Amino acid sequence: MVGRVRAGPTFLNSYYLVTHEKYIFLTSYSLPTTVQPTKGNPTVSLQSSPRISSCSGVRFSRYKNHAARAHRRSVAVAADMSAAGDSRDLQKLAPLEAILFDIDGTLCDSDPFHFLAFRDLLQQVGFNDGVPITEEFYSANISGWHNDALAGQLFPELDHGKAMEFMDHKEALFRKLAAGELKGLDGLQDLCKWIEDRNLKRAAVTNAPRANAELVLSLLGLTTFFPVLVIGSECERAKPSPDPYLKALELIGASPDHTFIFEDSASGVRAGVAAGVAVVGLTTGNPEKVLRDAGASLLIEDFRDPKLLAMLQELDPAAAEK
Repeated sequence: MVGRVRAGPTFLNSYYLVTHEKYIFLTSYSLPTTVQPTKGNPTVSLQSSPRISSCSGVRFSRYKNHAARAHRRSVAVAADMSAAGDSRDLQKLAPLEAILFDIDGTLCDSDPFHFLAFRDLLQQVGFNDGVPITEEFYSANISGWHNDALAGQLFPELDHGKAMEFMDHKEALFRKLAAGELKGLDGLQDLCKWIEDRNLKRAAVTNAPRANAELVLSLLGLTTFFPVLVIGSECERAKPSPDPYLKALELIGASPDHTFIFEDSASGVRAGVAAGVAVVGLTTGNPEKVLRDAGASLLIEDFRDPKLLAMLQELDPAAAEK
């Protein structure tokens, strides 16, 4: 089913395509400076940030309906990774040498800010016929994936450069929304002190753009805590490929046999498992089943979870030296 999108003159031959899931993809459009108002769509500007509803109090629910769909998607992308799916016994990691961290959804609950940015900008360009995307759609189809892949997925008929312009606008809006609002997950500061006291090696590994990652680390006061920051798009392949985690291990000089990873997305979990590293999954935005099926060895709610504290006690290198 194909129909015309009502939009301003900067849209050239703009059409929408209705998919089997009733999500609509734009084809052959130019990102507008302004969009003419249509029913339910006031004039907006991508150059000057639009008014976005407050994200105060926004938290994602534990999704049920999309779990199987998200799992099938992650399995398909990682099908060529022979090591994917091998869970590691966390107790065998002793003596613990290093811990690697994803950033978004792991160090902090940043997904509400990403969701709001995607929701508002996608609505502006007529995605889904102007109907806002849902949290379920965001979690199953957007969360955890790098922008190059998302650009092709969200706008499959659009020139890649134009699609990446949209992604750049989205990231700028995310940074504006997150500034001054982002908070670390419960227990993060205590965990960082525990790691520093034991002089464990560490790195932050993310699919986010470098500007986003550096902003988040700065807002959380962790810029100096991480001596190494690995960006997926700066590797040969981003997550769910293992390359970013393999690069982090190389840069900090750590063995995968004595390292574990904190991750919150299926693609991130699969990247860690494919790198031969045990993964602890955080259920900040994805169902437990999705993370477990991706290969997470342990699931926790935050960094104060009793299961995590018990594991750290068993792996404590300081206790082993006594």
